[in-house]
Amino acid sequence: VQLQASGGGLVQAGGSLRLSCVASGRAFGNYGMGWFRQAPGKQREFVAAISWSGGSTSYADSVKGRLTTSRDNAKNTVYLQMNSLKPEDTAVYYCAADLNGLRLGVRPRDYDYWGQGTLVTVSS
Repeated sequence: VQLQASGGGLVQAGGSLRLSCVASGRAFGNYGMGWFRQAPGKQREFVAAISWSGGSTSYADSVKGRLTTSRDNAKNTVYLQMNSLKPEDTAVYYCAADLNGLRLGVRPRDYDYWGQGTLVTVSS
């Protein structure tokens, strides 16, 4: 499985961005998907996860109510809608695929495949 994340950029505080992650392969609809981020000098941290069907989601407390993940299995794509962005959201954002479609994993080791990351910069 290959994952390609896009949609990052520079945005002012309070603004919005939508990240996309396109997956190769026909089995995308079976995978759980996750979003993580890594700020300079910090460890990679969990942001959001979505089950294979999109029926279940999980979020880090720091992003609840502001970031929303969704997926379109027909397009092999998972999204991260980011609203009310804050400077502390600045990081490289990664999408990841979990062969366990129901886990909603919050640890990097829960995931089997990773995209290359897309940079989100929020200015104050």
